[in-house]
Amino acid sequence: MADFDFGAAVRWSRLDPQKTLSRRPDRELPIIGNLVEAGQELLLDTCVYLDGLQGRAPEAVADLLDIRQVNHSTVAIQELMHTVGVLKPKHPGTAEAMKQIGTMIEDMPPHRVFAADPDVLGRAALLSGMLCRLQGYNHDSRLRALQDCVLFLQAQKLGCSVLTGNISDFDYLLQLIPTGRVLMYRPIQI
Repeated sequence: MADFDFGAAVRWSRLDPQKTLSRRPDRELPIIGNLVEAGQELLLDTCVYLDGLQGRAPEAVADLLDIRQVNHSTVAIQELMHTVGVLKPKHPGTAEAMKQIGTMIEDMPPHRVFAADPDVLGRAALLSGMLCRLQGYNHDSRLRALQDCVLFLQAQKLGCSVLTGNISDFDYLLQLIPTGRVLMYRPIQI
């Protein structure tokens, strides 16, 4: 198990701009277009799975998943299982949603599922705390920010790019850590 170096993390936190971040225009962000190409391995944000199930992922996402090595994070498993937990048992669509989420999780090859180590978890907690303070996130957004930070730093450590439809939050993370690797897409509005 990797050690966590508190002093190194605190020194690393000097990237704090100490001001609220502004969302940048799309033209300045790594948003995928209609044509995709081979490249770095991907680590999927939870929204990729959910957008795929709900028919909101653009065709370029499916194309990208076909040509790149796809990896999965235990963060996504947690968030998908949280979704299962909040589904109303008596709702008519619950059984089908649970079946689809279960199939997605079971289809993740075990050798392509990665858990964050203590260093990533510690730095992600620090980064999410800074992000919550800078952006004034309320209590409901804080757990989501923590999970996004874990995924972002986990991908960086693995040498992957995060694939996400969460443009706003990952734009802020890229402003704080420009060396991060993210590919973004705009979900289809249904």
